[in-house]
Amino acid sequence: MENHFDLGLDELRQKLLLMASRAETAVNDSVQALMQRNYDLAMQVRADDDIIDDFEIEIDELAIQLLTKAPLASNLRLVTVAMKISQNLERIGDEATKIAKRARDLAQEAPVKISLDLPRLAGMALVMVKDALDAFVQRDSAKAREIIPRDKEVDALNREMHNALAQHMMEHPDAIARCLHWIVAAKSLERIADHAKNIAEEVVYLCEAQDIRHLLKK
Repeated sequence: MENHFDLGLDELRQKLLLMASRAETAVNDSVQALMQRNYDLAMQVRADDDIIDDFEIEIDELAIQLLTKAPLASNLRLVTVAMKISQNLERIGDEATKIAKRARDLAQEAPVKISLDLPRLAGMALVMVKDALDAFVQRDSAKAREIIPRDKEVDALNREMHNALAQHMMEHPDAIARCLHWIVAAKSLERIADHAKNIAEEVVYLCEAQDIRHLLKK
């Protein structure tokens, strides 16, 4: 029975990592579609979102099966944390889809003449996601805690972009609708970093049996 349970945990971890890879690809492709005005790639990202949704369903079903086997407290935390990580990955996929929608619309409009380093914002958010998942795999609470403050750096860069776009809209009223698309895309990347922070907080709970989510807000 124990060996069967361990095999189930391994399968759960593998599905979670595959889901994470899909979510990372979706974000990268959506940002590429936005920056390169690639309509077809944007549409592909939106179509592929169903795959990420399916992963969440599969992970939930497997987790429920494992929970019925009455695991030890440490394994119980692992299964419940895996479910929460899956939820955050699904939402990362949703944010990628939102960016892809903006990319699709912008690809059919004239370019906005403003320099925005959206790939840098995406890179910061995705490194947080990767590091949070590494911390999960390695059961590294210290690494997870180190990730959490980096969310403020992403917030700051998002604000810079928002302010630059707001200024551009005041100077170029004809570009307001297009700039709003960029603002929404940047906000989606900021939310992806939020989900990475959530995953890191879950890893701390997994390792330390301590819920730090609300402690960090005080």
